[in-house]
Amino acid sequence: MSNATPPGWYPDTAAPGHERWWDGTAWTAHTRPYAVAPQPYVPAQSASPAGPGRGSGGGSGRIVAMVLAGAVVVGAAVTGAVLLGRDDDGTRPVARSSSTLPPDTATHDGPGDSPSPDAPADGGDPAVLVDQLNGITLPVPDGWEKPESTVEEVLTMRTARSYSCPGSSADFCYYGTVTTRTPSAGDADTAEKLARDDIADAADAAYEENAVGTRIHGGITSHKQLAAASVSVAGRTGYEVRWRVVTGKGPGGYVQSLVFPSSVGSESLVVVRYAFDAGPDGPPLSLMDTLTKGIRPIGYSATSGGVGSSVAP
Repeated sequence: MSNATPPGWYPDTAAPGHERWWDGTAWTAHTRPYAVAPQPYVPAQSASPAGPGRGSGGGSGRIVAMVLAGAVVVGAAVTGAVLLGRDDDGTRPVARSSSTLPPDTATHDGPGDSPSPDAPADGGDPAVLVDQLNGITLPVPDGWEKPESTVEEVLTMRTARSYSCPGSSADFCYYGTVTTRTPSAGDADTAEKLARDDIADAADAAYEENAVGTRIHGGITSHKQLAAASVSVAGRTGYEVRWRVVTGKGPGGYVQSLVFPSSVGSESLVVVRYAFDAGPDGPPLSLMDTLTKGIRPIGYSATSGGVGSSVAP
């Protein structure tokens, strides 16, 4: 049985009256005002003290005491979770066990009443990738798909065609992949700095080694920065960094980290990663720019149907 604390909204002791989103692994930058849950009805007690023969008054008193005691225990547990659930450097919380953040203190719906920010199957238009947590949509190009699940458990779209990886014939690689994610609390707090910090991780995740440590492209042997500039995304000012990476096996590829503020909630930063193979079967590099221009806030009228169909790989 896994002891991992489930994703959800938990009280944020650093910001009284607010909750912070726990993504199942680390705290994110998403916060919201605390939603007070309805309290159970407790009958009003008589103004006169209960006599020896009136046990009901004493029972009500015990109920109130138990409710108050329970609130104290929950508060202590949440405080302990925030203090104890951090790495040794004190910057990122880590779930130690299910007891550090009690599931019954959390609201597991993400912003927009989504069940989870990591659920790739948005159940909507197959030509639109919907990121409920960050409040954005991306057009899905022709020949691409939205997988039901991925190893990283982040919102993903990728080419429908795959091939045997050049560094490991037992693994499958994709010609193009795009993911959206929320940075962990403690990461850089500006779009430019986060994009510059994230690009190396994006390159490693795509072309250095996979989640189990296999160098499916023979590892990265060198890289060259192609672009680093401000960019407008969904009406917000963001920043993008693009690399060309050379690998030990295969054609290598292009990776890009795009960071911009969300249009919902506390307007925390959003990270969109692109990874395109550089070979003849890889998507054209211009598709990165096309997809960036196609990012929209959820509810934007132009995202209703068929957006991705006009984007060719």
